[in-house]
Amino acid sequence: MIKFDVRNRLGDNLQFSADIPCAEDAPAAVKLGLAVRWAHLNRVLIIGADLRGADLRGADLRGANLRLTDLTGADLCWANLTGADLTRADLAGADLSGADLRWAILAGAKLRLAALTRADLRLANLTRANLTRADLAGADLTGADLRGASLAGADLIGAILAGADLRRANLRRADLTGADLAGADLAGADLVMADLTGANLRGANLRGATLPAANLWRAVGLNASGAQLER
Repeated sequence: MIKFDVRNRLGDNLQFSADIPCAEDAPAAVKLGLAVRWAHLNRVLIIGADLRGADLRGADLRGANLRLTDLTGADLCWANLTGADLTRADLAGADLSGADLRWAILAGAKLRLAALTRADLRLANLTRANLTRADLAGADLTGADLRGASLAGADLIGAILAGADLRRANLRRADLTGADLAGADLAGADLVMADLTGANLRGANLRGATLPAANLWRAVGLNASGAQLER
């Protein structure tokens, strides 16, 4: 029997007991992860819950309501979060490598230093999300909404951002080596000191973007044909 008793960030006390097979000496992270799985399966709301460090590796959390939850340092590697609501959730330092986040809502979420390598974020809502220094190498962000998001210092090597909305996004010092930005909207984006080596900007909109000319000249192999560079 696992007892889940935690005061959430809204000040409400969340308490339930679940009959889940689990060794008594199992790590706390494992017990917490099992409790979260049980709650989702049984439609028990855990909005705003303290889930720091939870072991949710490979968990099926499709459509889960995880708004305002604290998932700092949680292991969500390969988890299925398709369509999940993670609005304003704290995922700082969490491991989301290979996670399925298609259509997920991450508006205002904190993802600073999070690992999102090869994560599937197609059509995800990441408006105003904090992805500062996050690892998004090889991630698929096709059609994602990143308006006003902070990607400062983020690792976007080989990431797919085709058709993504990056208007007014902060990409300072971001590593976009080999990234696919075809058709992306980068109007008003901050690309100061971003590395665009080998990036594909075919058909991208760079109107009003802060992009020093030196950036383009340093980007050997940059494909910017069709990019709109008016300011």
